[in-house]
Amino acid sequence: MLPAKANIIAQLQRDILPLQGFKQTSEKMIIGLGAIEQAFPNNSFPIGAVHEFICPDTEAVSAAGGFIASILSKLMRNDSASIWISSSQNIFVPALPSFGINPDKIIFIDLKNQKEILWAMEEALKCEGLAAVIGEIPELSFTFSRRLQLAVEQSRSTGFIIRNNPRKLETTACIARWKVSSLPSESYNDMPGVGFPRWNVELLKVRNGKPGTWQIEYAGGNFRYLNSIVPLQYELERKTG
Repeated sequence: MLPAKANIIAQLQRDILPLQGFKQTSEKMIIGLGAIEQAFPNNSFPIGAVHEFICPDTEAVSAAGGFIASILSKLMRNDSASIWISSSQNIFVPALPSFGINPDKIIFIDLKNQKEILWAMEEALKCEGLAAVIGEIPELSFTFSRRLQLAVEQSRSTGFIIRNNPRKLETTACIARWKVSSLPSESYNDMPGVGFPRWNVELLKVRNGKPGTWQIEYAGGNFRYLNSIVPLQYELERKTG
């Protein structure tokens, strides 16, 4: 009796996921985030969805931007383009190649106010040819977040919203809510200069998933946990044979 009930519950969860924005695709998107990806339904990073990043200060905005850039390098593997929209460009473009991104493949748009940014982001997310759209805004209502989610469900593009110093954290229709902060880096082999970027990554909310906190580093195009010297991508390849 119990196995039958468990099967019914599992089937109901699979039926609910598409209604909440988790659409099944022919390609299972594996970013290489290891345990972080396993926190999501289907154990894969949600594409065709909108992700929200909460940033209480400018330092957090930079950390979130770096973490998003590391994910973009995976989403843009097919040489597709992305759009980054803000009122003031905070991204240091010459650093993008260190994340495996060709700067020519990102279109930067600077607009005056939040209303214009939201409009441009919605229109961009309707474009099927884009890998991702990133927008920097402080506030996001449930109504507009729902409009953004509906847009990506049609185009299969992925949206990232960086909320710089939001006044309040209202409920949104975003698939996941993140908070990323920087961690001190370490140099390797006594080499001078700054080491690989490190972050404390908090998955605050995720639909039908498991929130958690992880400390990771991005090195050589791969993610790895700070308590592990083995790249996560290598671990995934080893386990899958």
